[in-house]
Amino acid sequence: MSALSFETLAGPALHPLLPDLARLRITVFRDWPYLYEGDEAYERQYLRAYSEAPGAAVVVCRDGDAVVGAATCEPMTQGHAPVRQAFEAAGLDPAQFCYFGESVLLARYRGQGAGVRFFAEREAHARKLGLRFAAFCAVQRAPDDPRRPSDYKPLDDFWRKRGYTPRPDLVVSFDWKEVGATEETPHALPFWIKDLGA
Repeated sequence: MSALSFETLAGPALHPLLPDLARLRITVFRDWPYLYEGDEAYERQYLRAYSEAPGAAVVVCRDGDAVVGAATCEPMTQGHAPVRQAFEAAGLDPAQFCYFGESVLLARYRGQGAGVRFFAEREAHARKLGLRFAAFCAVQRAPDDPRRPSDYKPLDDFWRKRGYTPRPDLVVSFDWKEVGATEETPHALPFWIKDLGA
């Protein structure tokens, strides 16, 4: 395995990577805790929005020429309406926030510093945009869910080390079809927030 390389891309520079990024999201999110039954056509459309939204960027991680990881970010005012609405309902100004949409990395590359780099690059991008806060959400699963792998380790401690604070009072709901399901179901995703000026 060679050293991983990282590049922050935006706009049309993302277009040639959309198929690879779509497959990557489907692969990673199929596992616990998301259990997402992905659709490549939908994924390409979803990711294309990052190439078209002003201020949005994707941090791409490669092993040689192969795309093995990616992390997205965009001004919250450009992103998903349910995210903005959750913040507005809590009395928070979405114009102050950079929304970190996802961070996906193939399992065999974990534990080599890519997660730390994804946060650092996205935070640098947010600061460049003049945004004061960074926020992301993570799916919430019952601790006794029988589908939970015995060796699963939550990322809460990792996120706290990066300076993020959980906000269990601030939750968004997204619908998706889980692996083996026939219909989409709602999923609660609480937010984590960091003050980038602190």
